Amino acid sequence: MEQWAEIRRLHNSEGVPIKEISRRLGIARNTVRSALASSEPPKYKRAPKGSLADAFEPEIRKLLAEYPTMPATVIAERIAWPHSMTVLKDRVRAIRPEYRGVDPADRIEHK
Repeated sequence: MEQWAEIRRLHNSEGVPIKEISRRLGIARNTVRSALASSEPPKYKRAPKGSLADAFEPEIRKLLAEYPTMPATVIAERIAWPHSMTVLKDRVRAIRPEYRGVDPADRIEHK
């Protein structure tokens, strides 16, 4: 980020040519050009990696739709889960609230 700011400062404020910026900072001219063309500093972006539970999610949802309180261990047996239980439990924990109804005892009404 500091290098991006320095490139833009040298070129925009001091009028230093791209070739000279490249020499001073020891970077390629194309890098200088891309820094000048971008309006914000570069960010590292990684594509989201899938989960082992992605392939089993439709089956998990089907079981939770029928039995919303079914434990994750029982779900693992029913779908023949071959991996770590932690991965499955995390996914079930994220999905389960969609299938649980509203508990009337938890609702507070003020008049």
